[in-house]
Amino acid sequence: MQNIRLLLALFFLCPGSSLFSQWTEQVDSLARAAAEMPDSKKRVAAYGTLFEKLMFTDSDQALKYARLENELATRLDFKKGISASILHMGTYHENVGQMDSARYYYQLSKRKFEEMGSLRGKLFINHALASLEKKLGNYDQALNYYEENIGIYQHPDIENSDLEGFNKIGAEYQGKAEIYKEKGNYRLAVEQALEALRFFEEIGHTRRIGNALQELGVIEYRRKHYKEAIDYSKRAYDIFADHDYHEYRGQTAIDLGTAYMAIENYDLALEQFEDALQIGREHKFIDVEAAALAKLGIANRYIGNYRASENFLNQALKLHDGSGFRKEKAEDLNELASLALEMGNSQSAVTRTTEAIALSEQLGSLPELSNSYLIRSIAREAQGNKDLSLRDYKQHSLLKDSIFNTTKSQQIEELRTIYDTEKKEQQIVLQEKEIDLLEQKAEITRLQQILLGGALLLSLLGFYGIRQKLKRNKAEKEKVDAELAFKKKELTTHALHLARKNETLESLKQKAKELKANENSNGGYQQLIRTINFDLQDDNNWENFARYFEEVHKDFNSNVKSKFPQVTSNELRLMALLKMNLSSKQIANILNISQEGIKKARYRLRKKLDISSEESLQDMVLSL
Repeated sequence: MQNIRLLLALFFLCPGSSLFSQWTEQVDSLARAAAEMPDSKKRVAAYGTLFEKLMFTDSDQALKYARLENELATRLDFKKGISASILHMGTYHENVGQMDSARYYYQLSKRKFEEMGSLRGKLFINHALASLEKKLGNYDQALNYYEENIGIYQHPDIENSDLEGFNKIGAEYQGKAEIYKEKGNYRLAVEQALEALRFFEEIGHTRRIGNALQELGVIEYRRKHYKEAIDYSKRAYDIFADHDYHEYRGQTAIDLGTAYMAIENYDLALEQFEDALQIGREHKFIDVEAAALAKLGIANRYIGNYRASENFLNQALKLHDGSGFRKEKAEDLNELASLALEMGNSQSAVTRTTEAIALSEQLGSLPELSNSYLIRSIAREAQGNKDLSLRDYKQHSLLKDSIFNTTKSQQIEELRTIYDTEKKEQQIVLQEKEIDLLEQKAEITRLQQILLGGALLLSLLGFYGIRQKLKRNKAEKEKVDAELAFKKKELTTHALHLARKNETLESLKQKAKELKANENSNGGYQQLIRTINFDLQDDNNWENFARYFEEVHKDFNSNVKSKFPQVTSNELRLMALLKMNLSSKQIANILNISQEGIKKARYRLRKKLDISSEESLQDMVLSL
């Protein structure tokens, strides 16, 4: 409805109006900004926004932006942008009445979102497909899409998807309610609308609460439960009035007036229709204004104000005709024909109904078509044309029988659906009872067996077995603890040995250099220095240390590589020594670098692991 509102508001705004000018400036500004942007995801999003702003006012221009959006997203391999652009193409084709093409693009977009693993994308596509199938009268298919969305919301891994924190399941229930209402399955429609209402009340979504109440009012009206319809519509009206939802308030005022008219309270009905008319005109809601005028015409005819009735109906007809509402136009023509009959103008009634029949046949609207033939039959009888009157009446009867059969089929289908649902629920309850009964029987049988076998003997055996198992577990734990303690001791000893060895070797190296500087012959000292360097750089000592370390701290290296794949082998050595809680001096000796070098290595490691200044590198490594 909001989309239709945008179209009508813009259609009836004159090009010089301020609202139209502001809207045009926004579109032009965004188009200029998009043209100046470099190729990026942001530019893709700008094209998508331009499509959405233009899709109801300039469909060809909107399609151009959808194609630009798709081309750029494809070049960038931006999967989300590709999926969204295909969705926009589907929307374009739906808006121009090319429903098969719309379905193709929607389904293609759905496959793209599924490949991405985007549950949110699937939700939006299913909504679009449900809306499309509902327009085409494929109600069962539309219901399947709503059911699929309900299943998505119940996905076991939803918290790890792009739906985390997003839940609009009430909209699915409301969509199902609207379809059941159109199918004439009013009991099921009420159940789904109540589910929607409960959900929106839980999350505190005010507008949606009002929408659900409004829908319940319409359903109860169709069930001829006028008191309930009035109660629901009043609650909806109050919500919309309190929060300035003017369009919904106007629609609900019409619903209220219609229900009051059904119980012949014409004063209150007229009051509501006048309120809706004022809202429609004040806020330029053309459909609300036209509907209010039509209802005022009907109400005034019922109370005998024929001139006022004719004036209101002609105004409604003009608005409906100008905005392309053909079904409503046919209804206005039939109302004007009925009024003409009551005013004694049978020829006008024939003219009006003939035009209404042509419209209703195009639309396939059987109720209006049947009503038109009935009114024209009465008008022709009043003219004395009995043959044509009889022919129209027969046509009316055939259509009425068809409508009656359709209604009965809907009622039978509703009863069958209710029966199947209740049968499944009963089967579930019965199965649960059977399971409980079997569990009780099994419990009794087990108790009998225990008593017959000797409860005391079993208890003693059980106690002995548990005690022996606890002893074995304790012994095994002590053995494992002892082995781990030994390995830790070996690891520490080996680490300290490495530190002392490297420290001693470094000291000898420095001493040899000093002697070399003071002696004439330096061949022996040179050999000694090379030997010390070789020993300092020998990896065998480190490999032995690494083996001990991995036995004590299992999976440490693999965990580090998994979480931080960018860490080098030297940085992994540093992290292993930090894990042992060694001092910087000990680590420097083991790695054969200066303490200043250790500080720099720690700083580079902190930066690579993205650790803030408030966090401790040592604590982070110890926690791995």
